[in-house]
Formats: sequence, C-alpha cells, structure tokens
Amino acid sequence: MTRPSLRARSIAPFLAMEVMERAFELERAGADLIHLEIGEPEFPAPEAAVEAARRALASEPSRYTDSRGTLELREAIARSHQRRSGVRLDAERVLVTAGTSPALLLVFTYLLDPGDEVVLGTPHYACYPNLIRAAGGVPVFVPTRADQGYPLRADDVRKAITPRTRAIVVASPANPTGAIQARADLEALHALGLPLVSDEIYDGLVYDGARVTSALELGDDVFVLDGFSKRYAMTGFRLGYAIAPSGAMRALQSLAQNLFISVSSFAQRAGVAALEHGEATTAAMRESYGARRALLIDGLSRLGLEVPVIPRGAFYVFADARRFASDSTALASRILEQAHVAVTPGVDFGQAGEGFLRFSCTAPEARLREALERIGRVLR
Repeated sequence: MTRPSLRARSIAPFLAMEVMERAFELERAGADLIHLEIGEPEFPAPEAAVEAARRALASEPSRYTDSRGTLELREAIARSHQRRSGVRLDAERVLVTAGTSPALLLVFTYLLDPGDEVVLGTPHYACYPNLIRAAGGVPVFVPTRADQGYPLRADDVRKAITPRTRAIVVASPANPTGAIQARADLEALHALGLPLVSDEIYDGLVYDGARVTSALELGDDVFVLDGFSKRYAMTGFRLGYAIAPSGAMRALQSLAQNLFISVSSFAQRAGVAALEHGEATTAAMRESYGARRALLIDGLSRLGLEVPVIPRGAFYVFADARRFASDSTALASRILEQAHVAVTPGVDFGQAGEGFLRFSCTAPEARLREALERIGRVLR
C-alpha cells in the first residue's frame, strides 16, 4: 500500500461528519437517532428551486456551463448581495462552485504559496485549517473570548501577523459560536492591509434584530464566501460561490476550469429560483430556529451544560460540558452510543473548543425535547 503524502496526512477527519456517518450506521441497525450534529436545515428547499431543477432535468440538456457559473445565476447573486448589503456588485466578480468549501479551496489556492500563513479566530469552523493546509498554507489561530461575545479583534490579530501572513479569515455569523462581528471590528481588521476572507454563509439566519455587515461594504479588495445550503435549505444541491476582487478572477477561473470544470447546470437553475422566490423559506427558518434556540439553551442549562454566549446567528448552540468530561470526543461518543443523540465534539472547532459540545437547532421542537431527556439520562 502506498504511503499518503505529507499534505494528505496533515488533513484531520471532520468530526461532525464522522459522528453523522456513525449515526447512519446505527440507524441502519434500527436505532432511532436524533441528529443535532450537522449543520443541515430540516426544512425543505424552496419549492420554486425544486421545480426549476426538475424542469431543467426534464427538458434541458444537462451539459457543461461556463466554469464561473451561468451568467443568469451570477447576475442573480449580484442582485441578492446588493439587496442585502447595499453594495452594487458586478456579476463578473462572482464565481459559482459546487458548495462553499470548493470556493474556499480555490481562494486559498489563489492566495497561498507553500508555507504561507492565514490568521483565523478560534473556536473556528472545523474545515478552515484543513482547507488552508490542502492549499499548502499554515493556519495561525487567534483565540476569541466568550466573555466578550467571541469577536475577532484586530489588536489580537496584529500580534499574530508575520512576513508570511497572506490573509485573515473572518466568519459572521460564525460556526460554532453564532457570533456576529461588529462593523467596527471588521473595519479594524480590514485596515490591517491583508485580504479578508469572509465566510457569510449564515447571513440571513440571525436573531434578536441583529444585522450582519458584509465585508463587501468595506471595499473591493475582499473575498466573500457564500452559498445556498443554509439560507435556502439546499445542502444536497451543492451550490456555493466566491465573490473576489476583479484582479483575482482570471486566476480563480483558471483554477476552477482545471479542478472542477463547472457546476451542474440543473443545480444552477435551482439557485436562480431560490434567489428569486426563496425568501419565505429563509424567514420561516429564522422564526423557527429562534424559538428552537431558546428551547435548547434552556434545556441544556438545566442539564448543567452552560451556554456562555447566546448565539445571535446561524443555528447552533455551543455549550460548555467540562463539568462532565474534559474529552469532548469521548463524551459525544457516549451520548451517541447510549442516548442515540448525535452531537459534535467541541474539539472539532479547534483546541479552544475542547470540553464543549455543539448542538444544532435544526431538529423539530419535539425531537429537541426528547434529545434533552435522553442526554440527561446519560449525564446523570
């Protein structure tokens, strides 16, 4: 058997997926699983998007498209961002990808030479460091503080910058904490003079009157990552995109041509329909997840799982489980095997998350209550 490359060996498993795949095994064996581990809305995709994909498959030839995505979809994305951020966006700055993770990989591949560094706040989305490593880079972690609401502060980032630093990653709303970056913090990060790589996949899923500042509002020299999985409940469509500075687009296009060729044509049809008709789906999720978030926070607190920061966006609750175990992977495994409730170990989001568990708010309220009862029996 051949030995994997050093780069391949540097990529750690995505624990949320590991938990989900073990949960699937238990389900196939007959167990009744409650899934709180994965960032997947249980709402159906907008009917208009489903119908658009159905029509495309039935009546249009399924062929390659422009490697950047169809012009129709890129123009629809530009209009959507103008509505949300107030920034006029040229469709020529949009690159459509098969999900947001490929968009991140393309951006990091564009930015990084081997050994170059990317600064990111932690706790962080599990895949950021591995996508950076896959592109030959080195992730540099800056801790964020729960007692401040998990902001990524420019003063802390400045201390981590070296001559090899090529970018700063910011996520707002953030996974797993649900933190929303204040505009002043984003402006201060932008003023450091390095490219901002801004993950805005959860924009639209915010609570308590919160508003997300898009990095596009700061200038044209930013990279924005977004997609359809969260806002429109379209995880299985695998549809995302990058918005990049004009000067980066030709190189990103060449990378996309070689690595991915193009995104499926029928998924792009669905994307246009979602942008034009999907706001009702987003609004319904936002209202429902706000209520489920409150239910989950209250129930976890009653079990002794402290929630240090009420999430203002996304659909997760990040809870401190250190009174029960210091090893979050072992605790999540025990809950999965004994209670048949799938949750994500906090260490998936960096060492700063060790001892925590992430719970998704996407299950129906009755299932959330049942999950809390099952977890309580294990913890007791």
